[in-house]
Amino acid sequence: MTTSGASAQPATFRSAVDSMHAARIRSEIEVGSIRPPQRLAPYSYAVGAEVRPDTDEVPTDSDGTAFGRLILLYDPDGQDAWNGTLRLVAYIQAEVEAALAADPLLPDVAWSWLVDALGTDAQGESVDAARPGSPVTALGGTVTATTSVRFGDIAGPPRAHQLELRASWTATEPDLATHVEAFCDVLASAAGLPPSGVTRLGAPSSVG
Repeated sequence: MTTSGASAQPATFRSAVDSMHAARIRSEIEVGSIRPPQRLAPYSYAVGAEVRPDTDEVPTDSDGTAFGRLILLYDPDGQDAWNGTLRLVAYIQAEVEAALAADPLLPDVAWSWLVDALGTDAQGESVDAARPGSPVTALGGTVTATTSVRFGDIAGPPRAHQLELRASWTATEPDLATHVEAFCDVLASAAGLPPSGVTRLGAPSSVG
């Protein structure tokens, strides 16, 4: 299970969590700590993010136009599928226009947002010739475009179109600020946000 209490947490895990809160996040995205999953790794931490400038609350789920979760999993012994000890799991959902949802290239475009933000190619290899090695390994995921049709006495538009991205990768370094920034960049792209300024996330309130 996830270990609670900072004194019981390995230094590598505490450092990784602290680095996540050093990320620079654009002002339109609200980010905050949420409850992590309990049995995926000995130690875990999670943040929720939402594109909703008019609220101070960051729920674990939302009716907003775009929201997501980024989960840090740490296993000091590593896991075979991870190829490392620090695993990040991302989930993003965003409302999209009907024409975009029907575009067969949408999944490829959405995946390119992630690999570009992480500085890798589609297989997780580094695209920066000046940087030896890749910032991530064991990258994988899915992109899904869906259409929901409401019938009867159900609130909301008759039809809604969503883009859903699920991905996970292993960080090759314990500094995870750039990973949080990449996650939020993908969220911003999914929400169709224009280029904008950034603000600091701030210190973590607690570590789960």
